Amino acid sequence: MGVSWCSVLRVVVVVQAAWSLVAGQVRYSVPEEAKAGTVVGRLSQDLGLEAGDAESRRLRLVSQGRRASVEVSGASGALVVSSRLDREELCGKSAPCALRLEVLVDRPLRVFHVELEVTDINDNAPLFPAARKNLSIAEFTTLPGSRFPLEGASDADIGANAQLSYTLSPSEHFTLDVKSSDEIRKSVFLVLTKPLDRETLPVHRLVLTASDGGRPSLTGTMELLISVLDVNDNAPQFNQSVYKVQLPESAAEGTLVVCVNATDPDLGIYGEVLYEIDTIVPASASDVFSIDANSGEIRLRGALDFETVTFYDLHVKAKDKGTSPLSGHCSVELEVVDVNDNAPEVWVTSLSVPVSEDAAVGTVVALLSVSDRDSGSNGRVRCAVWPASPFGLVSTFAGSYSLVLREALDRERVSEYEVEVRAEDGGSPPLRASRGVRVPVSDVNDNAPAFAQAVYTVLARENNAAGAELARVWARDPDEAGNGRVSYSVWEGGVGGASSGGGWRSASSYVSVDAESGRLWALRPLDYEEVQVLQFEVRAVDAGEPSLCGNATVQVFVVDENDNAPALLPASGGGAWSGSSSEAASVPVPGSGSVWAWAWASWGTPAGQVVAKIRAVDADSGYNAWLRYELWEPRGKGPFRVGLYSGEVSTARALEEADGPRQRLVIVVRDHGEPSLSATATLSVSLVEGGEAALAAAGSSSSSSSSLSGVGLRPAEGGASVSSSAATNVWLVVAICAVSSLFLLAVVLYVASRWAPRAAVLSGPGAATLVCASEVGSWSYSQRQSRSLCVADGAGKNDLMVFSPNFPPPPAPAPVPAAKESNAEAPALLDTVSGPPFLTSRPFPLFLPSVPSPGQSLLGGGSHPAGAVGGCRVLKDVNGTCEWDHLPSRPCHSPFGFCFFGKS
Repeated sequence: MGVSWCSVLRVVVVVQAAWSLVAGQVRYSVPEEAKAGTVVGRLSQDLGLEAGDAESRRLRLVSQGRRASVEVSGASGALVVSSRLDREELCGKSAPCALRLEVLVDRPLRVFHVELEVTDINDNAPLFPAARKNLSIAEFTTLPGSRFPLEGASDADIGANAQLSYTLSPSEHFTLDVKSSDEIRKSVFLVLTKPLDRETLPVHRLVLTASDGGRPSLTGTMELLISVLDVNDNAPQFNQSVYKVQLPESAAEGTLVVCVNATDPDLGIYGEVLYEIDTIVPASASDVFSIDANSGEIRLRGALDFETVTFYDLHVKAKDKGTSPLSGHCSVELEVVDVNDNAPEVWVTSLSVPVSEDAAVGTVVALLSVSDRDSGSNGRVRCAVWPASPFGLVSTFAGSYSLVLREALDRERVSEYEVEVRAEDGGSPPLRASRGVRVPVSDVNDNAPAFAQAVYTVLARENNAAGAELARVWARDPDEAGNGRVSYSVWEGGVGGASSGGGWRSASSYVSVDAESGRLWALRPLDYEEVQVLQFEVRAVDAGEPSLCGNATVQVFVVDENDNAPALLPASGGGAWSGSSSEAASVPVPGSGSVWAWAWASWGTPAGQVVAKIRAVDADSGYNAWLRYELWEPRGKGPFRVGLYSGEVSTARALEEADGPRQRLVIVVRDHGEPSLSATATLSVSLVEGGEAALAAAGSSSSSSSSLSGVGLRPAEGGASVSSSAATNVWLVVAICAVSSLFLLAVVLYVASRWAPRAAVLSGPGAATLVCASEVGSWSYSQRQSRSLCVADGAGKNDLMVFSPNFPPPPAPAPVPAAKESNAEAPALLDTVSGPPFLTSRPFPLFLPSVPSPGQSLLGGGSHPAGAVGGCRVLKDVNGTCEWDHLPSRPCHSPFGFCFFGKS
């Protein structure tokens, strides 16, 4: 291709040169864009210059106002291209494009005109006015066939190189219509063939290509940017038709529930979406949620409560801002997740109180209902009772429990229960609740009145005023109301004996008890000499149905007062001659406390011989009955003396005839009471020969055994004398018979006492009771004492045996129920007395420090004569079997009514 262009160029240059020579100028033709150095023509040769003339004659090119792109080669004289030739720059659209050049030569100076034609080549592509053209076409409203003019392209080339043709990139919506007004000008139109849809393709990008007629053809392009104008033909559309959300009920206010999103493919206000909550199910939740109209965020405005609403259905609407707005819809399904925010609840639906204390195990006390508003494990409730006993819970069905009795009740131990029912759910952490149930226990009369003491020991001084309060008993009944209201009454007991008229007297004749307070009152003054111990039972009965009762034993020990003066007893035997002891014959003086007595003593009686014995008794007890004998007259050193406690009148020295035929002794008997009371005995002792004294003693003894006023008694102011020996013999026989009778009577009484049955334990008034004494011993007590009697056969004897009569048993008291056995315990220790060396009948129980052994001494202190054995024994049979009462803290007593003290 290059060879052909060069051949053509040479031909053209030769032809032009030849022509120029002919026409007077040289014409050359060169294509534009020829390369520098390209030979346009042999200018020197074409101008007729000889070889070498071009350099010697200075062949040169003169420019005419524009820069020439060619030059003359100095050596060859050829016209060559010196710089880029651009036809469009040199001539534009003019055709042909000829450059007029002047060539000068010297020697001679000549001017040649050279015409250089720059021929066009297709070096310029078509060019549109703009690389992009924007068009706006409304969707749907622009009808097919609509034409839109386009600016055509231009080509700097000329001729065929500038003839343009247009093509459009493929499109189903557009075509190109080109109209030619002339060969050069063409009108280009864009034609719409199909309606546009902005939502399908909002922008159409097309390429308009312009092609020139050159070989090869050059093209130019322009981009057509066709924007489809929007029309509000689309409603907003949510990206989800249903939004499902779970939210815990504990979510705080302001919590984001969900953000809904709706899009509108329209533009502008047609595509701007506003959100609103259309409806809410349930309707009551309208204040719970709020939505941001622009962003679509739904937030909590109130609190959620699973127990009230578990599911919310929100219908949300999105609409655009068109003149006739279009809208879209979606729903938000909110599931509320349960949180353990509700504690269990416990209700008492039924309560059966009070509960009887004898109610059977399993008795239903209350019905309870338990619930928890939470669900699942948060709503599963466990229940328990505190304290666990005596009540328990039994589940009847779901959420319902029975409070039942599991153990027997005792109102006296617990009168009322505060039961707490505790409920706990299965949440994490668990919540708890409790309900208190007050269960009172109603009383049943199941407790008998019980006295504070089984035995009440009461000390009462004799001669007390009627109506004086002795003591107060008290029985406790733990039951309540009428079941525990106690009334008291004297139930059984009394006294009986000879001094009380030989009959039985009920205790109610001596004392009474206040039915309400239990105070014991004396109905009349008590006389110790009549009653020493008053034992009876007090019954306490409650007001229940049926009533129950309790008993207590009351032992009233009457405390002796010194209200009885000593009483002198008549003589039981005559004087003893030959130094033997005898009792003085005595005669009470009517109307006075004195006794006149006489005795006989023989001359020559040695010192210490008992000539008489004054016998006295005091109805009082203890110190009040402790007697002492004092020789009041004669004072000084007389021939006689009186034993201080024995009352024995003995010789202080040997009797002499100088002492006279008669001695008058005034003896005063005093007790130890405060104040002391006394009695006076006048003893007339006749001093006779030994035989007369024996006869006188025998006569006195026989007379005293028959009558105090018989033979042998003398007037108080005179003595008696023996008249004859016949009288003496008579008195001697009588004395022997009397002594024999007394001995026989003593044997019979002894045998009878050994075989007699046991007497009743209850003491009463009677004759003289057991009084035992030792001058070196202490006190001892027998329960059956009544009066004091102190007997001594001689000053030198320490062994005494005295008897207490066995009282006949009292009348049988009223029957007592088998369950209420009387207390057989002995009275409590009342007093401890040390003093006189003999026993009295004061009620004085002896308590043992330990269980004694047979033969053990019961004397409280002091020393005993050598070989003495003392003790209180319970004789069970006539063989003398002895056995101690082995109950500690019990008084030592003898059922047979006697104690003994004797040598071993």
